[in-house]
Formats: sequence, structure tokens, C-alpha cells
Amino acid sequence: MGEPVPVTTVADELEADVVCGLLRSAGLECGFRVTGEEDSAFEGLGGGRVAILVNSDDLETAQKVLGAKPGPP
Repeated sequence: MGEPVPVTTVADELEADVVCGLLRSAGLECGFRVTGEEDSAFEGLGGGRVAILVNSDDLETAQKVLGAKPGPP
């Protein structure tokens, strides 16, 4: 098993649940965590972005599942 790495970021935990559900339906383990990035121009009002994490061994497959371009998320 590889180390957890971010495959993408999303706006909130609800969207993270949907994206992780998609990845899990493709047989990939997935998790998420809130990042320090603000999602709002008004400091302190946004809940922050949420990083979607997969095992590094599964990164390329996860990018394909999500239709993401290879490279940093």
C-alpha cells in the first residue's frame, strides 16, 4: 500500500462524499480531509477546501476515474 496522496480538491464535505463514492465504486480506497485553503474571498466565512486522498499506488487510476489530468491536483 502506498502513502495517502491528494488526487483532487473539492468545495465541501458533501462533494467529497460524492467523489469518494465514485472512487470506491471503482474499487479504490479513498478518504478526505479539510485543507487550510480558504474557499471564500471573505476570510473566515468559508469552511475551506477538502482534499480527496487515495493510496499513491492508485493515483493514476483515480485520476482516470475522475477524468483528471495527470500531475499535481
